[in-house]
Amino acid sequence: MPPPNGFLGSLRRLLGGGAPPTPPLPTPDGRRLALVYRGPAARPAGCSEAVASLLSSGPWNLDVRYIGPHEDIPLSATSLAHAHLYAQPGGGSLDPAYRRLRKHADEIRDYVRGGGRYLGFCLGGYLAGDDPGFDLLPGDTDQYIVTPGATITHDGDTVVETRWRGLPRTVYFQDGPHFLLDEGADATVLATYPNGTVAAVVAPCGAGKVAVVGPHPEATDDWFLDEGLPVHQTQDLAVDLVNELLED
Repeated sequence: MPPPNGFLGSLRRLLGGGAPPTPPLPTPDGRRLALVYRGPAARPAGCSEAVASLLSSGPWNLDVRYIGPHEDIPLSATSLAHAHLYAQPGGGSLDPAYRRLRKHADEIRDYVRGGGRYLGFCLGGYLAGDDPGFDLLPGDTDQYIVTPGATITHDGDTVVETRWRGLPRTVYFQDGPHFLLDEGADATVLATYPNGTVAAVVAPCGAGKVAVVGPHPEATDDWFLDEGLPVHQTQDLAVDLVNELLED
């Protein structure tokens, strides 16, 4: 992650009072700002960092910063107004995570519906639903492991088979959601689980856009190795997800 600079100082001053200009300001070098949540609603450590690494190393020329209760940039409507993208990583369980983020739900919803981009991995996908969640999807979410015909029926760390744009891919998985789309929903399904439920989807939300995925295509090699799992390279799937989200 880049160190604090004049742009970050300017953003801090704006957070102290006054509404920021819209649309979001570019950083001084012209890059668009991507904010990645890091804090108690994204545990264990490593989930936020994997998303930040993906966004920093990808082809999108983003200035990636962490946002959260213990970061230089607090989560607020003012800070979100500067962002081209807000990412909600995986980690932890839905109910306690939502209790920590509930006070920001309207801010996140208004940001996306006003033209922002929301990127959610696993828990971040659950949080895009509405029971509980930010209500960003044309539908809702639920656990894949309880669906009829699920190939994974436990909540431990493992891998799951998917079909990503019609091709078989094995992805890191830990009790991720599937996405229940309303009939006729305006949405692009990127991936499905073996039982046909939706594993990754991109959909408009007001003037903005949402991209969510149940498994973890952003997972790095150490995630697999730490759990004694065979390593699968899936960063290209994560790049595909972000490309679809950022496409105008």
